[in-house]
Amino acid sequence: MTTSRLPIYFIIATVAIDAMGIGLIMPVMPDLLREVDGGDLGDAAVWGGILATTFAAMQFLFGPIIGSLSDRFGRKPILVISLVIMAFDYVLMAVAGTIWLLLIGRIIGGITAATHATAAAYVADVSKPDEKAANFGLIGAGFGIGFVLGPVIGGVLAEFGTRAPFWAAAVLALANAAFGWYILRESVTDATRRAFDWKRANPFGAFKSIGSFPGLGALLTVFFFFQIANFVYPAVWAYYTVERFEWSPGMIGVSLAVYGLCFGLVQGFLVQPAINRFGHRRTVVIGLGLETVMLVVVAFITSGTLLLLLIPLNALGAIGLPALQGIMSRRVSNDAQGELQGVLTSVGSLSAILAPLIMTRSFAYFTASDTPIYAPGAPFLIAAVLMAISVVIFQMRKRASVAS
Repeated sequence: MTTSRLPIYFIIATVAIDAMGIGLIMPVMPDLLREVDGGDLGDAAVWGGILATTFAAMQFLFGPIIGSLSDRFGRKPILVISLVIMAFDYVLMAVAGTIWLLLIGRIIGGITAATHATAAAYVADVSKPDEKAANFGLIGAGFGIGFVLGPVIGGVLAEFGTRAPFWAAAVLALANAAFGWYILRESVTDATRRAFDWKRANPFGAFKSIGSFPGLGALLTVFFFFQIANFVYPAVWAYYTVERFEWSPGMIGVSLAVYGLCFGLVQGFLVQPAINRFGHRRTVVIGLGLETVMLVVVAFITSGTLLLLLIPLNALGAIGLPALQGIMSRRVSNDAQGELQGVLTSVGSLSAILAPLIMTRSFAYFTASDTPIYAPGAPFLIAAVLMAISVVIFQMRKRASVAS
């Protein structure tokens, strides 16, 4: 381990711990929402979609602001402050007795959930141009590692009640904040520091500013459709596996852990070899194509055991996103990396505003007692169509705009 790589390794650990906090609470959400709201599984899925959409709406509005603030004040303080407030958010959700307190918690959490975008900006700061895609892959690997541990621990803690995982997530967020405060070295220097400007910080101004860089408009559109499609997993996975396979919270946790492990291995070890072999453009196409095929498979599968066995193949599609991020990062200047990551956060959040509503409501409609067609896998078919659209848009753009 060389000294120059230590910041990257720390960011991987930071994202892993953050992912553990997310993974901890996913297995209990169906039971928690039924406990608080008193409805059935379909009602819980709809409320889950509303909470996720609220969270995403706050990210959309505040993502560019947080990114621009990190360009001005540095990555370290933004990361640490976000994590401290995130810990408070988990505590609020741990004690919430009404759906409205859970909603307030998601508002607060969405505003401060800048960890991943700021971590990506940090990686862009310290990476050479030809290293960016691989290092973005390492961030994904860290996220996958966190998902290996988070859902398993969350599934175990769920046996002690639906609130236990939230307390654990709060402790992890605080520990991560303390770790970052003492270990992380600031990557924004006086040479790359950028003045904060509200015209760029609001999401619409940020889109206009980033969109002025050559070739980014089409790439942002691809990223948008990819994010909508891929959000089907956090939106309905827990509800879908309960409905189709009658999985328990523990089994949901195991399935997420298996996916997290495979996802981490793919992004940690296969992204750079794929780029070396196929180039950035073809790696994006291969990844998004695999995602499309596997979404169709998940939609129609009837065996929970087979679904688990196919997770490694499903995870192979994860090579596409880091390659796409690498292309985009190489197209903006060094003093705009935080702004770019803030815009990507807003694009992802805009898709997450739409996706939970589409996915959870389609799940509720096609699993209702009076539905004309029983099809719990319908959200995955919708996602497959959207993923295919992202491939078409990426292929149709001018080859001259591709950094490969």
